[in-house]
Amino acid sequence: MQKVKGVVHHLEEEGGFWGIVADDGTQYEIIDMPEQLKHDKAKVKVELIELDVFTLYMWGTPCKIISFHTLHV
Repeated sequence: MQKVKGVVHHLEEEGGFWGIVADDGTQYEIIDMPEQLKHDKAKVKVELIELDVFTLYMWGTPCKIISFHTLHV
């Protein structure tokens, strides 16, 4: 399990998907993004687990969010 701060992105490749780019530049492809976080460019703090799966997008590490908070700037 990892704690990550970053920015939510909706990417349009292959029909679209959600990801988070961490403050350190690491990219996480989020599987089953919670509805509350589906806001492009939202700053978030999440706790996630990496998934051992292959995805269509091949953009970052596939992950599932365990808990989250939105950050106000």
